[in-house]
Order: sequence, then C-alpha cells, then structure tokens
Amino acid sequence: MARISDRWTIYEAAHLLNRAGFGGSPSEVRALHQRGRRGAVDWLLSAEERQPMPLPEWAGKAKGRRAASLERKAQLEGLVGEERQLKERELQRVQLKERRRQELSLFAWWVEKMRTTEAPLREKMTLFWHDHFPSHIRKVRQPQLMLDQNELFRSEALGNFGRLTQKVAQNPAMMLYLDSALSNKKKPNENFARELLELFTLGEGHYNEQDVKEAARAFTGYKLNRATGEVSFVTRQWDEGEKSIFGHTGAFEGSDVVGLALARSECAEYLAAKLWDFFAYERPSPELIARLGKQFAAENYELSPLLREIFLSPEFYSAASMRSQIKSPLSFVLMMNRQLEMGKLPDGILLGVLTQLGQVPFRPPNVAGWDWGKAWVNTNTLLARYHFAGLMTGASGELGKILGALGQGQQRKGRKLLRGMPSLTVASLVTPEQRKDPVTLVDVLCFRLFQATPSSKDRKAFENYAKVKVEKDDLLNDEDIAELMHLMMSTPAYQLT
Repeated sequence: MARISDRWTIYEAAHLLNRAGFGGSPSEVRALHQRGRRGAVDWLLSAEERQPMPLPEWAGKAKGRRAASLERKAQLEGLVGEERQLKERELQRVQLKERRRQELSLFAWWVEKMRTTEAPLREKMTLFWHDHFPSHIRKVRQPQLMLDQNELFRSEALGNFGRLTQKVAQNPAMMLYLDSALSNKKKPNENFARELLELFTLGEGHYNEQDVKEAARAFTGYKLNRATGEVSFVTRQWDEGEKSIFGHTGAFEGSDVVGLALARSECAEYLAAKLWDFFAYERPSPELIARLGKQFAAENYELSPLLREIFLSPEFYSAASMRSQIKSPLSFVLMMNRQLEMGKLPDGILLGVLTQLGQVPFRPPNVAGWDWGKAWVNTNTLLARYHFAGLMTGASGELGKILGALGQGQQRKGRKLLRGMPSLTVASLVTPEQRKDPVTLVDVLCFRLFQATPSSKDRKAFENYAKVKVEKDDLLNDEDIAELMHLMMSTPAYQLT
C-alpha cells in the first residue's frame, strides 16, 4: 500500500486523533500535528499511561462463592419458617444492590479512563475488542470477571490477535456469556464455537454446520471455577475423539480450532476489513482489504504493523474517510467533553445519556456487538444528542426541558445528579477580542468543535447569530457563546467525525 507524505494539515491531525482516540482540545490537536504524520502514529502506537487510573475500590476484594455461601449460611443459622424466608430475601436484596453498585462503578471507571487516557489508541482498541468479543454484565453477573476481561483487552489491545483470541476462548466472562462453561463431551454446547467462526475469526460463509459441531466437541473439557474465576482443562470432560474441521482431521482441542481458523486467509481479511470499517470508512474496496489482509497474515496477526499501515495510508485521509463517520454515543459524549475541556460528568448522568443514545459499556445488545454507522441516529437519539449538548454548554432552557420530561420523583433525582455537573468555562475557550468579532469567533469555535470548514449555509447561520448579539451588546457574553456552541452542536455536521 502506498505511503502518504509526512506533511499534513491540522485537520488531518484532528481526524487521526478523533478516529484513533476520543478527540481532543485545539491544543491537543496542535500538539499531535507538530509531531508530523509518522511521529503522531508512532506516538499513538507506543503511548502508555504515566499515572494509571486506580481500579474500582472493590476490585480483587470480592468474596469467593464458597466464602459468600458460608457467610450466608451463618446468618441463616437457627432461623426457620417465615423468619428464614424474610432473611433470605433481605440477603438477596443486599447482594443484588451491591452487584448493581459495582456494575455502575465499573461503567464509570471505564468511561472516565477513556475520557482522561494518555494512551488513546490503546483505549480505543480496548473498546474495539469489547465490541468484537462482547460479553454482557447482566448475564455474567460478576463485575470482577468483566473487569478482568476488560484488562485482558487492554493488555492485548495493540498486541497479537491470535494470542488474544486464544485467551478469550478461556476467559471466564466469555465462558459464562456464551455458555462454554456448561459444555462437556456428553453434551457439547455450540454457542461459543459458532460465534468464534462466524463473528470472531472468519465471518459468514466461510464455515459449515459440521465445522461448528466438530469445533464444539473440541472446546469441551474447559471448566470454570466460579468461586475463584480459574479455568482448568479436565481431560475426562473433553471429547478426545477425532474431529474434522475445514477438511483437517485430528483429536483437536479448543486451542487447535483457533489455530485452524487463524490459518485461513479469510480470517486475516475479515479482521482487516473490520478494523478498516472501525477506523476509516465502510465498504472499502476488495483490493485494499486483500492487501491489508495479506500483510496482517504475513505479520502473524501482529496488530501494531496493521494499524500503522492503516493510519499511514492515503485512503485513511481521503474524502471518503474524513468526517464520514457518525459518532458513536461514546465518541459523541467523550469528544464533546474533551473539546469543551470540562471535568468529569456525574456517573448517573453518563449512564442515563448513554442508555438513551444506545451504547452502554459492558452492556452490548447481543453477541454481534453494537450496530454502528446510521444505526446510531434516529429521531429520538438525535433529540437526546441535542439536549445533551445543551446540558453541557449550559444553554438556557435545556435543563428545564430535560427535567420537565421526568416524573416528579425522577425530577428530584435528576436535580441531585445535576448538582455534580461541571461548569463550562467560556473564558478559557475564547478571548475578549474574539467575543467582539463574529467572523473570528466562528472560526475559533468551528476549529474547536468541527475541526473542519463548515458548509457555507451553516457558517452563515453561525455568523448571523453572532452578529445580531454583537450589534446589540458590542460583544458576546458567556451565555451568548454557550448558545452559539449549542447551535453548532445541534447541526447534522456535528454528528460526524
């Protein structure tokens, strides 16, 4: 694949930061631009957290199932009849409440990690793997196992796809989500085997039902100790007979199935295409994917060389790629937060907004992950995006609209959450001189929010709004600028990156 010149524009730097991370402020975009195109890609591939975020306070402290069972037994000792039933229900409520608390704190921990990361590409790839190898926390039911899986994705985010896939096949959260923890030689469970071939490695049309059945037999024998989270291989539960998969015959184990899938050219092309879709644009040419897949296979599924090739390809900076993606809900929320240089948002507001917009980490809709692109937007989600933009800017009336849509009890809860909202500091975003010049002000805000030249229609609307305010008061005050930014962020153009 042809390489592109190291000379690049500030807008191409913003494009790279948006796609390979979660965007940034104008100063962060300029800092990346100054590295040069290759220097910027090198930095993204090698960046590490200088001060890793502490794990949730409960991490590593959860009681094993046996210990929890013994504690529960001790609390029920001596109780009989209705008194025992009441106590059992109370203990179940306490357990459920604690699990829900851990779920929320895990969600908040990862979103904050994405917002503040010093290694944006690693975190963006962690999100990619969560979508590629999804597990839902409500089925797994153990936040610690979901955290462990998240850390696995992060450790191999830029590593080796084959090694990651082997580890995922024996990951406790995945074994619970796709039921391989229940599989044995008398009754092989096909769920994981099917998704491994269809969604994780090859894609549709590159395997048959017999391959699935034989692969399921190979994946027997792996057992999960739910008390400790440890996975072991129990030979007596493994189907040791010969299996025929993709025309190969042998007494295969699960790891052999992964190896057989990786050996096929369709696997390298499938992953290359999925990564290209995620970072660049949908439906790339077959020739481009064939080249990327060939390199990926030649590099033995090492991810960093493939990502470097993607980020240094002319196609990545083409008109088909730049500002062509609809922002995912997470990108929409996190990019806005970084562009406005605001602090941490209340956990409850983040959960509510991302629930409305359709992307809550640790809660993918199904084993295929989230639907991307146009699936992110409809009448309801667009309205929710506009309201959230108003909430972030503090635009007049938006708070009332949000609270007014809630019942009285929810309004009280909403007001409590909103007390923790960080404030937009307009004075840090624009200078006194820029407040007096509508054209300059629009230029400054467009670079901050769009990192691109807006359409003539949009630009005229922005400038007219600013001119009316300047003619009336000689300059735009904080509220005027907040309203102008809300107007900009409520355009179709702002939904793109």
